[in-house]
Amino acid sequence: MQELLRSTTAYRAMGNAAHATLIVFPDEKYLRTLLKECAKAFFQAKDGSRVAELIEKESFSDCLIYPAAGEKLTAELGAKIIDESLLRPVEGEKKLFVLDAFHNTSALVQNKLLKVLEEPPAGVYFLLGATAEYSVLPTVLSRMKKIVLAPFPEEAIRGALTRKHGAAEGVAEAAAASGGVFSAAEELLAGGGEDFTLAERFLLGDGIGVARTVGERKDKKAVLAALKLTLRDALLIKTGQARYAARRGARMEEIAERYPAAALLKGAELAVLAEKQIGWNAPLAQCLETLAIGMEEERDKWQRLS
Repeated sequence: MQELLRSTTAYRAMGNAAHATLIVFPDEKYLRTLLKECAKAFFQAKDGSRVAELIEKESFSDCLIYPAAGEKLTAELGAKIIDESLLRPVEGEKKLFVLDAFHNTSALVQNKLLKVLEEPPAGVYFLLGATAEYSVLPTVLSRMKKIVLAPFPEEAIRGALTRKHGAAEGVAEAAAASGGVFSAAEELLAGGGEDFTLAERFLLGDGIGVARTVGERKDKKAVLAALKLTLRDALLIKTGQARYAARRGARMEEIAERYPAAALLKGAELAVLAEKQIGWNAPLAQCLETLAIGMEEERDKWQRLS
């Protein structure tokens, strides 16, 4: 994973960091890990060095990481950051404040930090991480350098999975379905193929049943990722391009036979819409039921027209 994160433009840019930098990275699970790697680059801390180890442990005196893992940046922490920024660095000439999960920070706290982000004291730098920029106030965005990281290429995800998990079965399928998000690939791999089995059941007529089965699952991204890849591969098979599909076999052929190409395309559109709605906390079961109904309606329409 370290090799993957260090291949990003964000990591390479930290050698010449702006006074405030926002990194937009779609993988929330590994956002904090990326920020710490960037902090090491900022301080030019070599692997195995004391500074690198302290940053990794979040205990380097000149690299302050807020909030605690899994928590939100509060107004109280915002005030503490402002006060801390007035103090001189302890060991060197630079002090770095790393603000994790900034997409979860309220507008009130963002506004509280606005002045110090725009004009930090001499030697003080800010590194912010967010999974999406729309949750960051425009006034805050305008005060800093923004680096938006695209999802990783499928080949890079596959390589990172292999390095971390070895030659586990399903690596290629997990990488293909991940959408370039490493944690999503790991979830798919950990499921042992269950998500793909559920996706096949969903598309073979048990859409409502599957929606209710997985409705309370926490790994919503993995279910939708498997469904999106299955729809894509079924469409490739349907249109005579099976050689490009990551997943093939009798059940995939059955799915391709069951739906007209237009219905598979509609399913892909609805899956993307479901992903967006779930990002806004819509229930997974409801989104999947809507997708199932939409695909069946599209299938019936094209069968009537044929």
